[in-house]
Amino acid sequence: MASIGSEGKNGELKRIIFRDAAGKQQSLRLGKCRDRAAENALAGFERVLEARRLGTSIHPDGVRWLERVDDRIYARVVAFGLAEPRHTKAVVTLGMLVERFTDAATVKASTRAAYKQTTDSLIAVLGSATPLIDITPARADQWRRAIAEPRKVKGADGKEVESRLAPATQAKRTIIAKGIFRKAVRWGLLSTSPLDGMRAGSQSNPDRAFYVGQEPIRAILAACPDDQWRAIVSLSRFAGLRCPSEIVLLRWGDVNWERGRLTVRSPKTAGHDAHAVRVVPIAPELRPILQDLFDHAEPGAEMIVPRLSDPTTNLRTTFERIIAKAGVKPWPRLFHNMRASCATDWVERFPAHVVAGWLGHSPLIAARHYLQTRDTHFDMAAGLGEAAAIPATHAHPSDTKENQATPRNREKQADLVGVGAGCDPVENEEVGATGLEPVTSAM
Repeated sequence: MASIGSEGKNGELKRIIFRDAAGKQQSLRLGKCRDRAAENALAGFERVLEARRLGTSIHPDGVRWLERVDDRIYARVVAFGLAEPRHTKAVVTLGMLVERFTDAATVKASTRAAYKQTTDSLIAVLGSATPLIDITPARADQWRRAIAEPRKVKGADGKEVESRLAPATQAKRTIIAKGIFRKAVRWGLLSTSPLDGMRAGSQSNPDRAFYVGQEPIRAILAACPDDQWRAIVSLSRFAGLRCPSEIVLLRWGDVNWERGRLTVRSPKTAGHDAHAVRVVPIAPELRPILQDLFDHAEPGAEMIVPRLSDPTTNLRTTFERIIAKAGVKPWPRLFHNMRASCATDWVERFPAHVVAGWLGHSPLIAARHYLQTRDTHFDMAAGLGEAAAIPATHAHPSDTKENQATPRNREKQADLVGVGAGCDPVENEEVGATGLEPVTSAM
């Protein structure tokens, strides 16, 4: 029905010779190829000829051959009237993938901001108009090197300074980027991800860890302008709450004065079993501050820290001013390290699984991102200090009479919220201000 013909030097140019429906001899030029490849092409082409001669559907072997041949050969087959023209697939670019990924993401505002930082860097290095099929593993490595390189940024004085992303930030962006390209594979836009096999690195950042001791916190509390700011600082440092995402959701109904417990709702871990709501102890350092705030609360007030409901509140800038007023040197990651310091104090007194439950995550996450090694630990191990050197190992004094549950407290709390120690329904509204904790991927 058809045969292979050869031409050119040494017969390296192959063609398929056949007769069309009118009996005229035709040639389908295959170009330079090996005999075995030409024979495979002949087998597939004969299936196409057979379907046209018999008026039937093309055999799967012929369909597969048509799908694999290049556009030049396919166009010749179409010209012979043996196949329908190909429908050119739209070229999917990196910009189109980023847009689709962003539209499909159902995450909190803080996580969406982290996504944008990653997608912006991908587009800046690889180009929005670059077809996905052109992004090879080598191009992906180029992007990974680019986010690790130092760059020029304007400092506070307006002068250009050299800045580099922290290794933890690089790791976070790599994880997000890998998730974006996994989506492309899942959506059928790519057969494999060019980021497969790329190592993200660790998201922990020990260089920015800092233990916030009792003395600086006392000075800062004294410099706070009002009870609400004292509560923000104390809830971060002595209850290990995330600021502002967890503090903004606190209601007076979450305070159990008699049992010394505080119910906490966490938008950050709402998607994780057993972590959406947790109960933390009300430390002796925190109780009098909550009591003062409670005593001065407006009748009928529900929120413990109403200030945080205002999305325009600039927590970081105001807190930096309070720290400066207290004469304390600011530390990295202001709110995160207060929470980490609380975790460090707790783990020296209580089992790791208990502390993890109070913090709202696993013991492994606590060890990676929160627990810190202090100088006093080395001194104690070297025999240069005593247990008394670590304030957290002191047994806390019993609550004073003023801080203990009293009929006055119970009566006023009932007036404010209608219950003594109940819990509000879990709220699903987004926090107005972006959280100051490291964001999580929704991958």
